[in-house]
Amino acid sequence: MVLVLSEAAVERHLDLAGLVDVVADALGRQAAGDVERPRRPHFPVGAGLDGDDGLGTGIAMPAYVHGADHYATKLVGVHEGNPERGLSTINAQIVLTAARTGLPVAFMGGTTVTNARTGCIGAVSVRELAPDTGGDGLTLGVVGAGAQARWQTRAIGTVRNLSDVRIYSPSDSREACAAALSEEGVPARAVETPRGAVDGADVVVTATTATEPVFPPDALGDGCLVVAVGAFTAEMQELDPSLLERAERRFADVPAEAAETGDVLASDVDEGDLTELGVPLTAATDARAAPDEVVVVLSVGSAALDAAAAETVYRRAVEAGAGVDVTL
Repeated sequence: MVLVLSEAAVERHLDLAGLVDVVADALGRQAAGDVERPRRPHFPVGAGLDGDDGLGTGIAMPAYVHGADHYATKLVGVHEGNPERGLSTINAQIVLTAARTGLPVAFMGGTTVTNARTGCIGAVSVRELAPDTGGDGLTLGVVGAGAQARWQTRAIGTVRNLSDVRIYSPSDSREACAAALSEEGVPARAVETPRGAVDGADVVVTATTATEPVFPPDALGDGCLVVAVGAFTAEMQELDPSLLERAERRFADVPAEAAETGDVLASDVDEGDLTELGVPLTAATDARAAPDEVVVVLSVGSAALDAAAAETVYRRAVEAGAGVDVTL
């Protein structure tokens, strides 16, 4: 029997605050070499349907965390035209398979898992690398107003108190995003320019599908943490090259893959200048050497995080008797 969990069931059994520790552990295990994570293919899809151009990107992401009962295979579609259809830009499904037997165990909606574990990358980064604001809350600037802008903000809010969240997007989606977060109790507001989001922020998150820098680098103050989660191909870019070159410390969830994104390719930085994000999570020393240093985290996404998150959601759902059993 295979347990089928809808996106709604996944949402009901996903504990975002608890998932931060799950993601942190998976990043540490990955840095220690305790995961199997084949290099993921991503490829254009849809050519020949409405012309010769592709309509989106297909991605396959398998992974296994050593000692886990299951391994995971995630299939992802990234379609930038979907908002015009009233659909999410990113859609995903995850299959859990028994590590001992190879038998399928669960099939679940993967979009919520993807959004949540990516948001937790921001939360882990903030917990370990954000500047100390004393008793004051954190000022967060978010460039992008899609689903990931919301999840990053929610996840970061589980590890630090947020005093001001500024949302920028070139479209009116910034107003909708800020309103949705405000309804959840987040002190969010839409701003008119990317500079307005970044200037004076303690942490800046970029969550876009951009192909060129999304904010002026001179707007970034000393001591800021930048978490860039949007670029995952050579054509995609969110950060100005001078920002990566200015940063005293640069981390990536998967340095080899982050080095092949437009953010890194446009700069003088290469893979050797990137430290795996799991390293400071398991180090005994403070990951931030000085309060005024600029720190950058690049995230392309790791299937190891999907495997760990999906395993956690699956266990909670089984305990609750959720989902539907089917025979393949």
